[in-house]
Amino acid sequence: MEHPIFFITKLLEALGLGHFAHAYPHVTYTWLIMALLVFLALISAKSVKMIPRGGQNVFEAVISGIENFQVEVMGEHGRFVFPLIATFFIFIFFSNVMGLIPGFFSPTANINTTLACALIAFVTTHIIGIKAHGIKYIKHFLGPIWWMAPLMLPIEIIGHLSRILSLTLRLFGNIMGEDLVLAILLMLAGMFLAPLPMMFLAIFTSFVQAFIFSLLTMLYISGAMEEAH
Repeated sequence: MEHPIFFITKLLEALGLGHFAHAYPHVTYTWLIMALLVFLALISAKSVKMIPRGGQNVFEAVISGIENFQVEVMGEHGRFVFPLIATFFIFIFFSNVMGLIPGFFSPTANINTTLACALIAFVTTHIIGIKAHGIKYIKHFLGPIWWMAPLMLPIEIIGHLSRILSLTLRLFGNIMGEDLVLAILLMLAGMFLAPLPMMFLAIFTSFVQAFIFSLLTMLYISGAMEEAH
């Protein structure tokens, strides 16, 4: 969903990068979110105290909440992928919410961004699986009975590849859809505050989509780490 005015696009036009800004708004707004998250991390790190207060309480609640939930889903042995899961959740949530601000754009409303996240989750899952089991990881694709392997192998490969499509289209479709609905409401009844209820619903949807993407990534990695049956 594209707003009539993109502030970052206008800024880059002034710097002579107008063509790039118009062609790849999802890239420029991804950079903006990355810069924002790095800035917030630096500010938080500088103000860390033994007795948390203010913003530190918020950050600690978010990080500990994600970590505790991940441990419940994956167990203690999955704690090492916490940085990846937390990064997915925080980045996707901020990306989803960014498009609710007039003049800004949700990177996750572009299929290239959601595909990139899905590919990272997919590749990481199988790297961890190979690291955990070595060559025996192939057993995850061969089924429980050896003589079913010729049938199960293509089915399992298609199933694993479909995860990329599922992660990509679910996130992209939901965020693109909510941005379109908000834009239509703003054009038809913006002066009457009609879009406000939809905006609150969109914030909730943004959280849910970030949560689902992170949860599915946890489940995929957890499955890759288990012994084949």
